[in-house]
Amino acid sequence: MSTPNFDQLLEAGCHFGHLKRKWNPAMAPYIFMERNGIHIIDLYKTAAKLDEAANALKSIAKSGKKVLFVATKKQAKQVVADKAQAIGMPYVIERWPGGMLTNFPTIRKAVKKMTAIDKMTKDGTFDNLSKREKLQITRQRAKLEKTLGSIADLNRLPSALFVVDVLKERIAVAEANRLGIPVFAMVDTNSDPSDIDFVIPANDDASKSIELILDTVCGAMAEGIEERKVEKVDTQAAGENGEGAPRKERRRVSRGAKTEEAPAAEEAPAAEEAPAAE
Repeated sequence: MSTPNFDQLLEAGCHFGHLKRKWNPAMAPYIFMERNGIHIIDLYKTAAKLDEAANALKSIAKSGKKVLFVATKKQAKQVVADKAQAIGMPYVIERWPGGMLTNFPTIRKAVKKMTAIDKMTKDGTFDNLSKREKLQITRQRAKLEKTLGSIADLNRLPSALFVVDVLKERIAVAEANRLGIPVFAMVDTNSDPSDIDFVIPANDDASKSIELILDTVCGAMAEGIEERKVEKVDTQAAGENGEGAPRKERRRVSRGAKTEEAPAAEEAPAAEEAPAAE
């Protein structure tokens, strides 16, 4: 896993913050200077925080858990969709459905409804409906697909959230905080970093900046997923060789060993007692 260096972050424009009058004082530790009324982000801190976040996300991915990516702003939508899809992670790029985390069972019901419609199409039930009913169901399916299609495989609450622009996605951040779900986020100079567990101070408006940060974190997660696969293969191989035999089998083997050794153990006292008998 390689974290982008200072020059790469500079080239992508990660250092550009917002106008001084729009700043959030809580971001002061991450601001390097002010130039022409615009705050400049300290890229050395960006690199350090990005490295920290990438390592944490890698370990989450390695443990087989899910990270939900959230970005509904125009510049980030497509980048997030592409990167998240590539590593098999869920994402939200349309409007955030209120209560998606805090009222997760209801969201799951909506996803199941989408699956039920798909089932109707496959088993022929859909063909027996009237033209009007077909149109209504098709529209409903399209609406559900747009908002929830990208989280169809999310069967339980995610282990973490990755957010682009915490100001725009404040409802998602608030829900994650309420449930104790760690939040990783790109935080610009106009945002409050206090509710974010892993702050990545960076320009969250430029598509190049967003792409570079996502490239890094998703690359780290891909490594974690790959390491998990390798470990799984090694464990299976060890199991086939008898090294990783299940506990019950090992117990059975040890019991068998004891029963075979039992006669020898019984004979030993007899041999020792023989002289005393004489």
